[in-house]
Amino acid sequence: MTVTIMVHYLNPKNDLTFKRVFGEHKHLCMSLLNSMLPLDKPIACIEYQTGELIPELKILRYSIVDVRCTDIDGRQFIVEMQMEWSESFKSRVLLNASKAYVKQLVISEEFKLLQPVYSLNFVNDTFEKSPEMRNEYYHHYKIVNIKDTGKQIEGLEFIFIELPKFKPNNRAEKKLQELWLRFLTEINESTKEAPKELMENDYTREAVSYMEISAYTKAQLEAYDKFRDAIMTERSLINDARREGEAKEQKKIILNSHRAGLPVETISTITGLMPVEIKKILEER
Repeated sequence: MTVTIMVHYLNPKNDLTFKRVFGEHKHLCMSLLNSMLPLDKPIACIEYQTGELIPELKILRYSIVDVRCTDIDGRQFIVEMQMEWSESFKSRVLLNASKAYVKQLVISEEFKLLQPVYSLNFVNDTFEKSPEMRNEYYHHYKIVNIKDTGKQIEGLEFIFIELPKFKPNNRAEKKLQELWLRFLTEINESTKEAPKELMENDYTREAVSYMEISAYTKAQLEAYDKFRDAIMTERSLINDARREGEAKEQKKIILNSHRAGLPVETISTITGLMPVEIKKILEER
């Protein structure tokens, strides 16, 4: 008789679990960075860096500065996980990378010896919503001449990955990248069985093993739940604020359209609201 043991997993996007995988296991961190970044030369060895680059900001409290490391060539890498998108996050990313670049002057006073800084940012939200970018989840930014993008000021490069947009395409040349993104998007508390493809790769199989709930102490699980609950609360507050803002904007459109002399039926077509709802708003103004 075969006994099936049910394995329960945690979500790798949580502060505790992300740092467990990529902040404690150099070979897994190198695999992630090599698969995600547009590097001319692969990373062969890294050393983790400690210490905060900038003070934590309340508006960005669920942006995790998870990993900072330097490779044998002096290149620096910053990895962050952002649970909720905000425009302020881009400013934080720019400041973090710039400060890491400038801090090299403490070691070397010659500008020519400064090494590049790569900022890799996973975003558990969507922010590029234009039609042409609807299916693009990988965004690579660098400092280029706007008339000749082949000319670049080297030193800072930024990668933003919109996790909700990711869909596996089984691309052979990007196999490891897709496996890591599947790890981040398909392993969570509701996972009953880890995908076969993840278990066939040495790196992702090891990472999945660190997501097993049995690998954590009671105190660690309490910290995990606290972070998850905080994220859910924050998301609810953000969604409420968005809905309130949308309602105010819709009311403004209705009132302006009414002042312009448009009939209720036309305003209904513009806003998508029923005529009775529009009449109620006009009566309450």
